[in-house]
Amino acid sequence: MFRRGIVISLVLTTAAVAAGPSRMERRLAELRKSPPELYAFLYKMPKGGDLHNHLSGAIYAEGFLEAAADERLCIDKSAMALAPCTTGLVSAAAIRTDNSLRNALIDSFSMRDFVPGKQSAHDHFFDAFDKFGAVNSSELVAEVAARAADQNESYLELMAISGSQFSALGQSVGLTDDLTATRAKLEAGGLAKQVATAKARVDRMEQTRLTRLGCGQNPTSAACRLQVRYVYQVLREFPKEQVFAQIIGGFALAAADPRVVAVNLVQPEDGYNSMHDYHLHMKMVDFAKSIYPGVHITLHAGELAPGLVPPDGLTFHIREAVELGHAERIGHGVSVMYEKDSTGLLREMRDRHIAVEINLTSNDLILGVKGDEHPLPVYRRYGVPVALSTDDEGVSRSQLTEEFERAVSTYKLTYADLKEMVRNSIEYSFAPGTSYWKDRRYGAVAVACASGRKTAACGAYLEKNEKARLGADLEDRFAAFEHASN
Repeated sequence: MFRRGIVISLVLTTAAVAAGPSRMERRLAELRKSPPELYAFLYKMPKGGDLHNHLSGAIYAEGFLEAAADERLCIDKSAMALAPCTTGLVSAAAIRTDNSLRNALIDSFSMRDFVPGKQSAHDHFFDAFDKFGAVNSSELVAEVAARAADQNESYLELMAISGSQFSALGQSVGLTDDLTATRAKLEAGGLAKQVATAKARVDRMEQTRLTRLGCGQNPTSAACRLQVRYVYQVLREFPKEQVFAQIIGGFALAAADPRVVAVNLVQPEDGYNSMHDYHLHMKMVDFAKSIYPGVHITLHAGELAPGLVPPDGLTFHIREAVELGHAERIGHGVSVMYEKDSTGLLREMRDRHIAVEINLTSNDLILGVKGDEHPLPVYRRYGVPVALSTDDEGVSRSQLTEEFERAVSTYKLTYADLKEMVRNSIEYSFAPGTSYWKDRRYGAVAVACASGRKTAACGAYLEKNEKARLGADLEDRFAAFEHASN
């Protein structure tokens, strides 16, 4: 049977739902006057899932530096980067005795204290990934999971599986206009073996996470109860034949391994190949979806702003991701109002229930888009579902609580608004199974649970559907939180 992490009577849950909103709205209004207390309130508040989180970008610089010292890597002081040890480099263990060096590396690996000058904030952000890339980030999933659990998150989709391993195969096979023939060549060249290798990497990553969190000894801890799933990353700044191999490999992996719940395209959207080949990339995704129709798709689209690319580059990315790339969710979506027929696109996203993963801190740091310039209120006004997420919390020096704090402080969101976005993070997740809710208005639960959580029908329904279990657990968490906040 489904084991709930928080056991609360149905009477308490019903009372909290009935009496909670007005009381919680008053509490949130009071806390707006005291940012430290607001932060503490939001830290404890259930936050559901983080649906847009890059593993390597989620690890704090301190975590990379400790891992580098443990792995006996070295520091290239000229580049302020980690590297395998060669002559002239400094042992990474030096960070344990040299605070000046350690602080310089933290600044190099993140946006801490960054001041734009010769280098833009955009470039400093993306350059950071090469500086700590020598450390195997897949060994550090436990750090990210523990931080999420501490903030009362219950679900995490990590972009953690890179498509780079398929690139050599794509380079050897090449690419023609006949995508079917090219796919056949990839399969003949050993695609299945590469997929098996990627699946083994997921095995190792999962085992490392569970071991480091002590889940064998304490499976009911908050960190071990956190459900972690993975999103496969296509590196779209690679040559197009390699991108195609990555896409086919990623779809094949997601179809074979239920822990890999979706495919995404990553790397800067304003890069040369990302811009030049964008339409082709969407055609490739469209082709892969026709072969693997059950694979979920979430796409970075609209992580752009005026001046970063020419005006015409702002006009079509989100629409093509939705209409050609089969995106079920959009990551960022900042440039939506620069799209052709933007209001028509917003209505289409609303009607097709295509959610947007909103990353407020990242959009501010990378694009300089914040406050009234950010389209979060526009999406909400048009009824497009949104969920707050972190993007790269380690590089940004943030976490999900701070995304909620920024949203509350900037957009005067109500407690009901927050609760809706948190529920969206589970409802629009790629967790398997059907919802705990009858529909996405969150007014009534699924028919199987309409007579109560303790009924045999509801128990069987929750046992069968992970998404429904997550939804039910989230409501228990809200009930406990609202009761404690009384």
